[in-house]
Amino acid sequence: MREDALLQVATGVHLVHGSHTNWIILTEGDAVTLVDTGYPADRGQLLESLAALGHAPEAVAAMLITHAHNDHLGSAEYLSSTFGTPVLLHEAEVPHARREFLHQVSVGQVLLNAWRPGVLPWAVHALRSGGTAKIPVTGPKPFPTHGPLDLPGRPVPVHTPGHTAGHCAYHLPDSGILISGDALVSGHPTARARGPQLLPAMFDADRRRACASLDAMEPLAADVLLPGHGPVHHGPVAEAVRHARELVA
Repeated sequence: MREDALLQVATGVHLVHGSHTNWIILTEGDAVTLVDTGYPADRGQLLESLAALGHAPEAVAAMLITHAHNDHLGSAEYLSSTFGTPVLLHEAEVPHARREFLHQVSVGQVLLNAWRPGVLPWAVHALRSGGTAKIPVTGPKPFPTHGPLDLPGRPVPVHTPGHTAGHCAYHLPDSGILISGDALVSGHPTARARGPQLLPAMFDADRRRACASLDAMEPLAADVLLPGHGPVHHGPVAEAVRHARELVA
């Protein structure tokens, strides 16, 4: 794991830059909440990031998945089957995690966009990292309650559909942090823009809903954005949302 990959954002909140995807580690004493898990090929770095904070995989109380694409779901089934770690998602994303269907950019869509800068290198990396591997989660569960979850960090799920039907961001009100997954990113290998933005449209299952989900994040009290792709963004989330809307327009 490279030296700058593990970043402390606040007390008990760390962001880890995987190969192309971020995950977040929330700690409270000896217990851990893991938000996303990177690509399947990121497993070694995922375990290393936990160890760097003094935690074994058994310390993970639950995995919260923003959405069930392989670059976020990569080690969920491994941790679940090996250590019994619960995998929690929005109820609309549970069948997606079981691979009853797949909301994901197709090979054809990637080829149609291959002329765009960064698309082919990204596609090669995704293939080599397990982006198209079949790794269903056998026992994903919906959130057990509405509002804050009784887990380290006390994350609050915020349904932000569009990228996938059950995509969820996670708000940490006590820390003023929003974990936005792919509903709002700050960069991507296939994107030329910098700063808060939506992913390129080819990645969204429903672009209209992805744009509308910005409304759900705009009023949240947070001034730090931890995206699924790109660096940490500092500044009010409302301003980040406005910037993303301007880029879409």
